[in-house]
Amino acid sequence: MSDLLDIDQLKSTLSSFAKIREWEKFHSPKNLSMAIAGEAGELLEIFQWLTEQQSIDIKDNTLIREEISYELADIILYIIQMATQLNINLSEAIFNKIKINNKKYPINKVKGSAKKYTEYSNNN
Repeated sequence: MSDLLDIDQLKSTLSSFAKIREWEKFHSPKNLSMAIAGEAGELLEIFQWLTEQQSIDIKDNTLIREEISYELADIILYIIQMATQLNINLSEAIFNKIKINNKKYPINKVKGSAKKYTEYSNNN
């Protein structure tokens, strides 16, 4: 299967999934944001007590990778549903955010650094 996401197809599939179960009433932005946080918490639990190296080595563990893939999918699905509820074009939002990050993190100031943009001055 291709790694290419068809967001419109996912929106349609998710809408149908919720509609036939009569779940639309539960998919408010508040509830969806909480669901995203909950699923992100489940993803964090997988890594919580691992060392940095153990977290990297997970790529060799098929069972844990599968668990991670399910949590990532849950997060993405809730994000798509929330964007749909709020009429946010995810493709546009993602590319706009990349442009913003390119301005916040100019290569000549941040290359090789993990500092947040607020930790360096635009004058340096």
